[in-house]
Amino acid sequence: MTTARRKSYGVKGAPYAFLLPATILFALFFALPIGYALWLSLHKVKVSGLGLGAGARKEVWAGLENYTDAVTDNELIDGGLRVLGYGAIVVPVMLGLALLFALMLDTDKVRFAPFTRLAIFLPYAIPGVVAALLWGFLYLPDVSPFYFVLDKLGMPQPNLLDGGPLYLALSNIAVWGGTGFNMIVIYTSLQAIPAEVYEAAKLDGATPLQIAVKIKIPMVAPSLVLTFFFSIIATLQVFSEPTTLKPLTNSVSTTWSPLMKVYRDAFGAGDIYAAAAEAVIIAIVTLILSFGFLRAANSRNKQEEAR
Repeated sequence: MTTARRKSYGVKGAPYAFLLPATILFALFFALPIGYALWLSLHKVKVSGLGLGAGARKEVWAGLENYTDAVTDNELIDGGLRVLGYGAIVVPVMLGLALLFALMLDTDKVRFAPFTRLAIFLPYAIPGVVAALLWGFLYLPDVSPFYFVLDKLGMPQPNLLDGGPLYLALSNIAVWGGTGFNMIVIYTSLQAIPAEVYEAAKLDGATPLQIAVKIKIPMVAPSLVLTFFFSIIATLQVFSEPTTLKPLTNSVSTTWSPLMKVYRDAFGAGDIYAAAAEAVIIAIVTLILSFGFLRAANSRNKQEEAR
């Protein structure tokens, strides 16, 4: 083999060599666990006799039995409904605030813009468990400084960890932590809009409000779609906030969210097969909702382009 031919093979194989580490990591930490979860979801443990001794517990084929049990499980269904109510509060409030902050920071009159951006983004850098503990401390009537102030002022002291207010308490943690990230995504898109667009609008007599509503928001629509997509996924997979607040209140059960149900079945009840089926169902529902939203958004964009 000539030297030129060796060099040609080396050049052609270089992209595959660069892709090899990422491919290996993808297979080991993504594809393989998904495949193993699918395999577990199609099996179950068969117990013979008292379940004692060698061979008393055998792993057997279950088919779709675990999936049938999961879709008819009232605890999993109730957890899904709670998460939908939670998401109905979190997603619009978080994205609305993110868009508002991004538009405010994109104006020429804003002061201390770098510090303001950092202050809004900083809660996102705090781990979810730490944020939940912080807010849990502020929610507890016995130790919260807010309840102390309300008591001194003679004002009512609502229990945010009980009943309906619990949704607001959990939603507040998610909004506080996630608004900064979404704001940065939207703000980055605003910065990419050419200045000539704004100058032309100003020459036509457009006010700052008209520029924001009729120019900025439509032009950052792809970023809004992206942040909405991420928010849906994060909402359906809520776990750390209710799990962290659970020791502080009896209103949060071990199956408050679908992922908490999966965790309890896998590590509490020791039924990893049922938990695997539940996890697969959650992933499928997340995929369907996300794909449906993206399809609807793309269809709307095509209709607007056609006009």
